[in-house]
Amino acid sequence: MLLTRERRPAIRTLRGWAIQVLQEAGAIRECDEHGWMQDRADPHARERAFDIARGDPPAGVSPDAAAAEVRDVLNSIGDTCPECPPD
Repeated sequence: MLLTRERRPAIRTLRGWAIQVLQEAGAIRECDEHGWMQDRADPHARERAFDIARGDPPAGVSPDAAAAEVRDVLNSIGDTCPECPPD
């Protein structure tokens, strides 16, 4: 039996990598109905995402640049789906 570490899927862009990290940390979620990303506004999940970004950045990307991309993605995502009716 071969024991291997679970690998993350290949990501083509730094933005795509940052989105994957934020989802993995639980900082963002996808609208079930429309697929838009939504900020969960969970400070602990955000901090986990930054820890992942700094600790395991993509090849050729500095830890600071990886954390900056996570920050940029978070700043571009709202907390509501633009297609869902207001509650």
